[in-house]
Amino acid sequence: MTVGLRPFNAAVCMAALSMGHVSAQSPKPAAVPLARFVEATQSDDRIASPALREIAAGWKNSYTALIIDLARMMRSPGQLQADASIDSPRPTDDNDSDDGRRPSIDPPTVRDPGSPIRRRLLTFLGKQTGQRFGEDLAKWRSWMWTLPYDPHPDYAGLKGLIYGQIDSRMREFFPPDVKATIRLDEVDWGGVTVNGIPPLRLPRVLTATDARYLGDSNVVFGIVVNGEARAYPKRILAWHEMAIDRVGGVDLTIVYCTLCGTVIPYESAVGGRVMQFGTSGLLYQSNKLMFDEGTMSLWSTFEGTPVIGALVGSGLVLRSRPSVTTTWKEWRTTHPATTVLSLDTGHRRDYSEGAAYRDYFASDRLMFQVSRTDDRLPSKAEVVVFRAQAADARDSQVPVAIDIQLLRRRPVYSFIVGTDHYTVITSKGGANQVYRTTVDIPDQRPGETLRDRNGSTWRVTDTALVNESAASEQAPRVSAHRAFWFGWYAQFPHTLLIK
Repeated sequence: MTVGLRPFNAAVCMAALSMGHVSAQSPKPAAVPLARFVEATQSDDRIASPALREIAAGWKNSYTALIIDLARMMRSPGQLQADASIDSPRPTDDNDSDDGRRPSIDPPTVRDPGSPIRRRLLTFLGKQTGQRFGEDLAKWRSWMWTLPYDPHPDYAGLKGLIYGQIDSRMREFFPPDVKATIRLDEVDWGGVTVNGIPPLRLPRVLTATDARYLGDSNVVFGIVVNGEARAYPKRILAWHEMAIDRVGGVDLTIVYCTLCGTVIPYESAVGGRVMQFGTSGLLYQSNKLMFDEGTMSLWSTFEGTPVIGALVGSGLVLRSRPSVTTTWKEWRTTHPATTVLSLDTGHRRDYSEGAAYRDYFASDRLMFQVSRTDDRLPSKAEVVVFRAQAADARDSQVPVAIDIQLLRRRPVYSFIVGTDHYTVITSKGGANQVYRTTVDIPDQRPGETLRDRNGSTWRVTDTALVNESAASEQAPRVSAHRAFWFGWYAQFPHTLLIK
């Protein structure tokens, strides 16, 4: 079942305000009440015009976010039906059928000249700000993100009202006075309901010998936990974007953000409890936000930390595990005892290689707008990413991104960040493993062992480089992953790029 964007219903929002689900009057006297912004979307000018006059009298440029979010929901009936980029940009689930739809790669901020309410709001916005972007919402959003972030005190409540009309559960992500560490105006709807892209929960697995559906060149994401190896085929995980699993005796939440090309296995246990995660249907900088079912807090899938909700400030950080992207042939050769996901997922999908997101992966175009980009690499250039320890104690971590093309040319590549040496080993099948070392390991052909500049030999394992002359001396493997350059840069603009 695909999810269409329903016409925005101001009456529903006003009812929620009157029932106290969101404050109708701002807790700060200097702020225009949220109710006026909702009234500005009424088709009746006798209601909308006085509301706009009151907003204009108390105008602040930070109100731009409220006007834009409301304007994006104002679409003509024909556009609501036709615009697949905002109606159903991502695959959804009905648990018993696959409608064969493919996500569109058109930006979800296309203009809809058929909506007079949208035109009214954006004309008003132009008068208040002096900007001449007309109905080009992408330009409006780009300008908005250059402003200092000083949101309306009830802005989160408006987010809840808007997204609550798509799925009532989304309102729980934005309770009154919700805490956040990210800009709420960079949070976007991803085109589906809560868990509309269904996570796999304790999926069935097969031995390598029994997984006859996989071809040698099929792409898999491989992990090893406490000696147990498991492969997650891209052709399956792309349809689900999350797997709740147990490997090597450890409860894991494997998160796949298809939009930013990143698979990160997280340990589900944190703070003395095992978190149950799901897919919120919302995005931050084109990266999916997951949520925990206990508190409905939203979590960053790049950092494994709560960014909106009750757990913000708790200090909770999920521990990530390394993963590699490689071919099925290479993974099963290097890990013959591996298990791999079965096609029997409980869902009906076209799990053939490349079926999910084919158009998106084949283009450098983005499906969702981000607040910043960097043209040193193409948007969807693949990079190996991790966060290194900084030399300066005032800044504990340095985001690092290494161009895959460089690593293909130099399959054993060493560099220094801060005071630490790092070595990346890239296999013929493309698997990248990053180790933090104490010595320099020069360029050489990768194999089961490597030799450093002092002549010592190091054995390559899934968890560390082990000094064969002194087994107690080990260089630990770093939790590193693949990502699309645009997605990583959008969240970590101060990244050290190595290319």
